[in-house]
Amino acid sequence: MPQFPAIRMRRTRSAPWIRNLVRETELSSKDLIWPIFVHEGKEIQDIASMPGVQRLPVSQLSKIAKQAKQSGIPAIAIFPNIDPAKKDLRGTEAANPDNLVCRAIYELKSSCPDMGVIADVALDPFTSTGQDGIVIDGKVDNDQTLEQLVAQSLTQVGAGCDVLAPSDMMDGRIGYIRAALETGGHLDTLILSYAAKYASGFYGPFRDAVGSSSALSGDKKTYQMDPANKDEALREVALDIEEGADMVMVKPGLAYLDIAAQVKQAFGLPTFAYQVSGEYAMIRAAAQNGWIDGDGVMMESLLAFKRAGCDGILTYFAPDAARVLG
Repeated sequence: MPQFPAIRMRRTRSAPWIRNLVRETELSSKDLIWPIFVHEGKEIQDIASMPGVQRLPVSQLSKIAKQAKQSGIPAIAIFPNIDPAKKDLRGTEAANPDNLVCRAIYELKSSCPDMGVIADVALDPFTSTGQDGIVIDGKVDNDQTLEQLVAQSLTQVGAGCDVLAPSDMMDGRIGYIRAALETGGHLDTLILSYAAKYASGFYGPFRDAVGSSSALSGDKKTYQMDPANKDEALREVALDIEEGADMVMVKPGLAYLDIAAQVKQAFGLPTFAYQVSGEYAMIRAAAQNGWIDGDGVMMESLLAFKRAGCDGILTYFAPDAARVLG
C-alpha cells in the first residue's frame, strides 16, 4: 500500500467542497423524532432539569405539529404528565380512552394527519409507584402487567396513533400486543420496541418531566437491562423481532452506540436510538454555561447516531437540529 508522501490523508480535508463530496454519513431532519411532554393544565410549564423543554397543554399541540411539519420532522412521540389523583397501583388511567395521551394523539392527528404519532406503552406515568408495571407483594408482576399494556395499546390505537412504542421491558409484551392488534383488525399499526433499554442513570430529568421521580419506589433493575451486558441486548432484540416488532430501539443513546451498531449489523431491521433526557441536559447545561459550542456539540452528537447505523433518533434537540440543518 502506498505510504506518505504519496498518500496524504489531508488532501480530502483541504476545503469544504471536497469534505462535502467525501462525507460518509449524512444527517437530515427526516432522521429525527421529536419527543414532547403533555400535561393536563392550560399553561406551558418549564422543566427545570431540561432547559429549553416544556410540558405542553393539549391546546398547543396543533402548533407543535405544524412546526414539526414545516421543519421536516416526520414524527412526534408523546409522553404524559398525569394528574397524581388519577394514578393508582395498576395504572388503570392508561386504558381510559379519554385520557391525556389519547386526547393528545387526537389533537396531533386532527391538525396534521400526515404527521407520524408515536405513543409510549408503559405504565410508569400512570402508576402510583412510578414503576412500569403492576407491583404485587413488592415486585413488578410481569404477566398481569401484560394485560394492562394490551389495554393501553388498544386504547391508543383507537385514538389514532400510528406507532406503539413499548418501553416497559416486560417479557413477552411485543407478542401480546401484536396478537391483540391482529385480532382487533389493526393490521397496519407499527410497533417500535424499546428492545434494549438499560437501567440507566441518564433518565432522571425525564422522570421529573413526567412526574414519576417523586413517586418511584425502588429501582427498575429487575426488568431494565444491566448496563454491563451486550450479548443480552442482542437476545432481547431477536425475541422482539420474532414476536412482531417492526422497528427496534436502543436506550439510552450516546453511552450505548456500540449496542446500536451491533443491533443494526446483526439484524438489519430499522434501528432507532433515544438521546435521553440526561444526555440532552448535559449538553444544554454546558452550552448555557459557555463551556461548549451548543449547536456544534448537538450536531456532532446526532451525527454519531447516524454513523453508528441508526435509521432514526429520538431527541429533544429535534427542532433545534432542524433549524441548523436549514
